[in-house]
Amino acid sequence: MPTNAISLEPTLRLAIQQAFLERYNLPLSEEACSLQVTRKEFEGTFSLPVFPFCKRCNAQPTTLAETIGQWLQTHTKLIASYNVISGFLNLVIDDAIWMATLASIAEDPTYGRLPSQKQQIVVEFSCPNTNKPQHLGHLRNNFLGSSLATILDAAGYTVHKVNLINDRGIHICKSMVAYQQFGEGETPESSGIKGDHLVGKYYVKFDQVYKAELEQMQKNGEDGPVPPILQQAQKMLVEWEQGAPAVIALWKKMNGWVYDGFNVTYNQLGITFDKTYYESEAYLLGKTIVAEGLNKKIFYKRADGAIAVDLSKEGLGEKVLLRSDGTAVYITQDLGIADLRYADYHFDQMIYVVGNEQAYHFKVLFAIMAQLGRSYAAAMHHFPYGMVDLPDGKMKSREGNVVDADNLIEEMIDTVSRYMHHTHKTEDLTQEALQQLHHTLAMGALKFFLLRVAPSKRMLFNPNESIDFQGDTGTFIQYTYARICSLMRKAQATLTMPPAPLTTPLSQLEQALIFQLYRLPEAIKEAAATYMPSVIANYALELAKTYNKFYASYPILREANPAMKAVRLLLSICVAKVLKKSMALLTIELPEKM
Repeated sequence: MPTNAISLEPTLRLAIQQAFLERYNLPLSEEACSLQVTRKEFEGTFSLPVFPFCKRCNAQPTTLAETIGQWLQTHTKLIASYNVISGFLNLVIDDAIWMATLASIAEDPTYGRLPSQKQQIVVEFSCPNTNKPQHLGHLRNNFLGSSLATILDAAGYTVHKVNLINDRGIHICKSMVAYQQFGEGETPESSGIKGDHLVGKYYVKFDQVYKAELEQMQKNGEDGPVPPILQQAQKMLVEWEQGAPAVIALWKKMNGWVYDGFNVTYNQLGITFDKTYYESEAYLLGKTIVAEGLNKKIFYKRADGAIAVDLSKEGLGEKVLLRSDGTAVYITQDLGIADLRYADYHFDQMIYVVGNEQAYHFKVLFAIMAQLGRSYAAAMHHFPYGMVDLPDGKMKSREGNVVDADNLIEEMIDTVSRYMHHTHKTEDLTQEALQQLHHTLAMGALKFFLLRVAPSKRMLFNPNESIDFQGDTGTFIQYTYARICSLMRKAQATLTMPPAPLTTPLSQLEQALIFQLYRLPEAIKEAAATYMPSVIANYALELAKTYNKFYASYPILREANPAMKAVRLLLSICVAKVLKKSMALLTIELPEKM
């Protein structure tokens, strides 16, 4: 019987089908032979619940399980032994299969990559506004989007990572008006302030002035007009859409400062894109789509002159697509971007990585594109995620109450530096290498902390919990990898196969390690299907935990039996390989020395 190690479950299901056919003359589909992972308190790797077959086989559960188990042990090379617990047939895989699996993993440079799905997927993430620097919420977005794209690539899809810069609109004009009134010609160079931080400073200033003016109007009993500074921002938006030269020049200058600042942040985070779109380049196309909807009588003009769509049948109410003054709203550009994306990529899936507070927006967008008859409307998906909270509440950019991304990165690096100084010897590293190590550990800790939690969950950020060499952290996994690299250097190990057959049986812990390595492709498949990088994060964490338990339980370099020493070195090499692949799916680097 073929025993392709990487196809263990299909091979085992085929054997079970043969057993039922021969012993009970019962033909079963492959799907009917449902295997479960054996519970930890019982011996075995896979379990077959036999209850569904008892009536058809006219047999009691225990008798049925014993009969199938005996057939598998006798007629295949898969099963070393079996046991029956309460109607479950627990199967113990033969050591030769585990060793074949280990050898296959070691020899396959593409291990974990799934076959081509022949589908194009566009993943949009990041999408910052050019009126402020990126903050902690953006970090979760960046990490989720980048890791999801990497996981989908490993799952066999052709993936395109895209960014959409929200570089126009009333929020941008707020920063511009405040800079006009209070900037006094300040620049990033003259102030020593990073460009996106400088523009963000004036966004906060606008909000402060707006609130002061609003408070004064209320004291004066003025009930009608909006505060003067907001009126100026609204006027500036109209002038921008009309192409007023002075407004466009200021917009280009301030946006340029922001782009320079964003690039520094992206480089620190290791975030890249295949293409960047700009709202300013898409809103006019969005307006033509609004005109198309008017011509098709899908949209309508309200009494106040605004253009809207009625989505009450979809339970979404009325949605304005153009303001009464003719200026575009946020969804206007999303209409245009959707058409641009499809023209660029003819995607099979378009995934928007955006916080779950925007769920209504995307339901509206997808409903509109369906009404307009876009063939790709059903392929558009919103990947929502929960917000990141501070200990004292939700972040608000306009009030300046945020965990700034750049400051957080710097603080994380400083924390790692202090921790390493007190706990690890790093005298053999150059200053440049030490700085790179601190950056690698800091980014690993930050990314893993934000990715390990299921995306849908709202989470509380606690940087002190993210850096722990013995905790459920990225740092722990990085340390495990560095430990294996150190072991390999001491052993001067090369990739050699242990002699076969083994004269000493594998321990349950060694079998468990190989089984975890074997399940990497399944973890990738699940993470891709559910859009959950947390599946990979938790897979890597459990693998690191099992290896450290193995490392503490069995000698490796001191093992007297040459064959078992070779097995344990090979096992260590494969764990390091799979840890590196797993963490790379989360865009986390693993250092070889710590």
